[in-house]
Amino acid sequence: MRLASVQGRATLLVDEQLVDVERASGGALSSDPMDHFGELEALSALLDAEDSQPAAAVVFDAPVPRPPKVIAIGLNYRKHAIESNMPIPDEPVVFARFSNALCGPTDEIVIPAGCDQVDWEAELVIVMGRGGGGIAAADAWPRVAGLTCGQDVSDRREQMRGMKQFTVAKSYDTFAPIGPHVVSVDEFANPDDLEISCSVDGERVQNSRTGDLIFSVPELVEWVSRHITLEPGDLIFTGTPEGVGMGQDPPRYLCGGMVVETTIEGIGSMRNVCVDG
Repeated sequence: MRLASVQGRATLLVDEQLVDVERASGGALSSDPMDHFGELEALSALLDAEDSQPAAAVVFDAPVPRPPKVIAIGLNYRKHAIESNMPIPDEPVVFARFSNALCGPTDEIVIPAGCDQVDWEAELVIVMGRGGGGIAAADAWPRVAGLTCGQDVSDRREQMRGMKQFTVAKSYDTFAPIGPHVVSVDEFANPDDLEISCSVDGERVQNSRTGDLIFSVPELVEWVSRHITLEPGDLIFTGTPEGVGMGQDPPRYLCGGMVVETTIEGIGSMRNVCVDG
């Protein structure tokens, strides 16, 4: 199942056709995407709906418009830790992001004036379903509503300033594109091993698999829920693979006019143009 948001309305993508959830259910189901992550199975009856429209040329919004929490994980790919000259962590590195940073899969990424070290980070994003606290890793996947693509855009100068400012440097407006839709876990043959890539101006700069994650999706859900009760619609950015701009020789950063494309196997792609703020 693929749940998207089109003009703020919960929409299913079925064989390149769009099904408006509220209209197809005769008003029985809400038009708000946030009302469905805890019970995606309730939408299955709409997969054969005849009331649909072609998906071509439709602009998708961020599929999770108002997550209760946005949680991020740092240094969670082995090769990325190596390129960062950092030791492999023995527990997840967790920090927060703010929801104002969220934008859609084709929205512009605004580079604030004076920011000359803005970096790309392709990421797999967990969208929580039933959630809960104290979730065991063995029980984690059934609590996940689905997966989506994300970009963890980062102002490296601010991130590394002083005592380190991870949350601020990654929470500027438009610094967290997600999309194009949330794909339910049952759509993947192996949700623990997906190809993930990022291209900048058509050049492939990141190309890895989520099997290189130091802490897998179930392990992250277990770790985070041990301390923080997870709710339907919560997002967990799971970390980025090697190939970020900061790790290039010499380092490379984003500026106005550049195009960032993020692709994850089984989910789809985002295309975000950078503009000067």
